[in-house]
Amino acid sequence: MRKIGLLGTGFAQAHAAVYAARDDVKVIVFGRRTEALQWFTDSFGFATTTDLDVVFDDSDIDLIDICLPTSLHAAMVLRGLAAGKHVLTELPLAADLDAARAVTAAAAASDRQVFVDMFERFLPSNRLLFDAVAEKTYGPLRHLAIELNTAPLWPGANLGLSAVPMDMMHSDFDLLISVLGMPDTVEVVAAAGGTESGVVDVVFGYPHASARCSSSSMMPMSYGARGGYRATFADAILESTSTQGYDGKPDSVVTVYTADDVQRIDLPGGDPYTSMIEHVLACLGAEATNLITPASALDALELTVQIDQHVNG
Repeated sequence: MRKIGLLGTGFAQAHAAVYAARDDVKVIVFGRRTEALQWFTDSFGFATTTDLDVVFDDSDIDLIDICLPTSLHAAMVLRGLAAGKHVLTELPLAADLDAARAVTAAAAASDRQVFVDMFERFLPSNRLLFDAVAEKTYGPLRHLAIELNTAPLWPGANLGLSAVPMDMMHSDFDLLISVLGMPDTVEVVAAAGGTESGVVDVVFGYPHASARCSSSSMMPMSYGARGGYRATFADAILESTSTQGYDGKPDSVVTVYTADDVQRIDLPGGDPYTSMIEHVLACLGAEATNLITPASALDALELTVQIDQHVNG
């Protein structure tokens, strides 16, 4: 039985639901507000505490799962390593590159493992794209367009223009870098939709390809959240479309268009948070190799910070 310290009461609900479905973990949740913590007890029977020291000082806890505001991620990872814990942190790894590099160095020097929730790497539709690029199934990739448009589905979440690059686009930049690498050129256009929404469009240039990422939080509630990618290869187009709600479980469809045919690809079910946490626990059990290390998340964070600075100054 593995004991986990889950920090946070907001997005931690998604992680808690994954843990609750397992019979090999025990969870204690930290939060500042007792009324927010009560939900975890009522829903899953988890123990809770408002004392952060209780979590870090518990010798039975070997994994700290950080679902706190971004500004706290780096400090909490470093504290977890100092306490001899393995650590999983929500993305982004840190609010700035200096802090992210400090965490990366500390993780490399430790015998503990650190994981960054780059959950989109586990989406079946994205893994299909990774394989198509690596195996040149449809020839070289010429253009990649990634899009996410959402309504304010998550109560209390800030989806204003200032939050769009870091909170909405970071994972998409990771997908971009995974298949095309760091871009040579970056052009950014942004617009605010009042104080609580915004849209950012980014065009990327490469020697033999181009790409675009677009994210908008201007959608009405009836729209929900919709996104996906269109990958234009030399010999085909691979298109993924998805819809999702606040639970982060996308309903995805992938279609391949060639000169002679249209083929819909059936993908396995499941959600990326379950796959991500399963991967973390498999790594801790020496059954897998960490695919979401801090070092692997640095390029996407560097690009995200660059675009965030362009948008927010």
